Amino acid sequence: MDERRELEELKAKLEQWSYEYYVMDAPTAADYDYDMALRRLETIEAAHPDWITPDSPTQRVGGQAIDQFHSVEHPVPLESLQDVFSVEELGGFCAKVTETLGGDVELDVEPKVDGLSVALEYQNGVFVRGATRGDGRVGEDVTENLKTIRAIPMKLPDALPRLIVRGEVYMPKKVFHALNTAREEKGQPLFANPRNAAAGSLRQLDPKIAAQRKLSILVFNIQLAEGKTFETHTETLEYLKSQRFRVIPYALCKTAEECAGEIQRIGDSRESYDFDIDGAVVKVNRLSDREVMGSTAKFPRWAAAYKYPPEEKPTRVKEIVVQVGRTGVLTPKAVVEPVRLAGTTVQNVTLHNQDYITEKDIRIGDTVLVRKAGEIIPEVVEVLKDKRPEGTQPYTLPVACPVCGAAVERDEDGAHYRCTGAECPAQLLRTISHFASRDAMDIEGLGEAVVEALVNAELIRTPGDLYFLKVAEVAELERMGKKSAENLIAAIDKSKGQDLSRLLYAFGIRQVGSKAGKILAARFGSLDALMAATQEELTAVDDVGEITARSLQEWLESPQSQHLIERLREAGVNFETTLAPVGDALAGQTFVLTGELSRFTRKEATEKLEALGAKVSGSVSKKTSYVVAGEAAGSKLQKANELGIPVLSEDELVALLTEHTHP
Repeated sequence: MDERRELEELKAKLEQWSYEYYVMDAPTAADYDYDMALRRLETIEAAHPDWITPDSPTQRVGGQAIDQFHSVEHPVPLESLQDVFSVEELGGFCAKVTETLGGDVELDVEPKVDGLSVALEYQNGVFVRGATRGDGRVGEDVTENLKTIRAIPMKLPDALPRLIVRGEVYMPKKVFHALNTAREEKGQPLFANPRNAAAGSLRQLDPKIAAQRKLSILVFNIQLAEGKTFETHTETLEYLKSQRFRVIPYALCKTAEECAGEIQRIGDSRESYDFDIDGAVVKVNRLSDREVMGSTAKFPRWAAAYKYPPEEKPTRVKEIVVQVGRTGVLTPKAVVEPVRLAGTTVQNVTLHNQDYITEKDIRIGDTVLVRKAGEIIPEVVEVLKDKRPEGTQPYTLPVACPVCGAAVERDEDGAHYRCTGAECPAQLLRTISHFASRDAMDIEGLGEAVVEALVNAELIRTPGDLYFLKVAEVAELERMGKKSAENLIAAIDKSKGQDLSRLLYAFGIRQVGSKAGKILAARFGSLDALMAATQEELTAVDDVGEITARSLQEWLESPQSQHLIERLREAGVNFETTLAPVGDALAGQTFVLTGELSRFTRKEATEKLEALGAKVSGSVSKKTSYVVAGEAAGSKLQKANELGIPVLSEDELVALLTEHTHP
């Protein structure tokens, strides 16, 4: 097939698959097929850079990190809304509308998404710019970050000269919980609620970080549409649906009583949404009526936001149970007597960790005051100690994993207790996803969705089971098929030859990252030699301290780890390395790479520098020794010049590497 024609077909296919997955929630393509199509498109565009267009799926996460956001003046202001806090105030708003307009008035009621308001601008049907609300008149240009949101179409079916729509960017609840779990594992501060998480993600200077946060959007208004007219607000929403946007759900009402009923329904249904809400919005539907009512200096007179009152209620802690998360962290929760909160019945309340339990002195049998944090997560506000029964005991987490029985240890620098089991069933999804990741065993096509399908089908229980999978059984999985199964099995088989350094990182041993894996592999040469090493021999290795050595030895001596190692040995996985011992010619020096390198990839340059003992960082600071600047170097080069840090060209880097590699 002609490559230009293939490129256009791939673009159309990928956009259709994205629309089905992210907007319609009805995927038809396997993750593997999507990844392979995207990779083929990247290959064609790499060979023909002049064929790359702004609406290409490859451009969603391609921008460079920036130093700051630029201001954007909104052609049509993004107004805020007047708040009402009771049914009586809602009735007053509706009465004012009826009085001003006379006769029957249609009112549109929508859930109020608790996110970050943005304006999306399209020219001739192509997405060209996106900005935050800011103060309503001036916001910040966050175009590159918005491109990472798959629910935002890059190209519309209609090529209007100019279209500006308003939407609310939010973090889906499942993503929010997963993000906080990951941050908890790393000892990072947790986001208080999805809105804070979404706002922080959208304002990342590096779009690649924003892409990892998996944000979504609901569009709820047309700000400007050149070449198109509408009579009602709901007509605009239906038009936006036809343009492949995710559109806010809505209902039409005629009276204050109907509005109150719909608001109550939204409140009762809030758990069914994948987004957090902080109220409901009531709007006049006919656009000409809105013009009659006009706006004050602060907000439009034709709309109001109903805010649900916060609820705090007492209940009794019946028991405390411990769950083991994907990362091995033990998370306690209180099972409480059922209590109605924010439209749902709460029976379980998070207790976060041991320090939280100790600080609030939460015990089984206590009466506690509970609420929903951010309208989502039930939590304990306080213990009502005057109602505490006699004989209660302080609660402490177990010393053995409640799932697999392996030892539990507390993080050195955090409040979390963690299972150490290498084959703990509770951690299986995370363990195998990490094992297959690019910097580990690099098993192409084994993404999280495929891992989950394999686990759910009970085809794998440990990473070692991957190497005993059969094409026929994998092909039976939903959205796989024989060809995809054959490709996956081939990728798994290929990974058997990966270097020992990658295998060590793939094990997911605490304190043993990619760099430590390379250092240990180079020093000991084989997994068997590493397993035989003493504590003294381990700590004698550069960059391996007592904590890392102890963590490594405890992992290697665990029965679960030894079973995994023997399973991999049986499968023929490589246990040796080809890495030369790490040198120290550049020890103590920190390098930052920026721009495009032509003689090797960024990863290859990093490996060569690390092999000589250097550290490679992603950001420039006063501690940076050298900045290596390739073609089109950006803000990092500018910062290096401002700080007076030496800058090397690619040729100078090659000369430096050659000098220390071949003295």
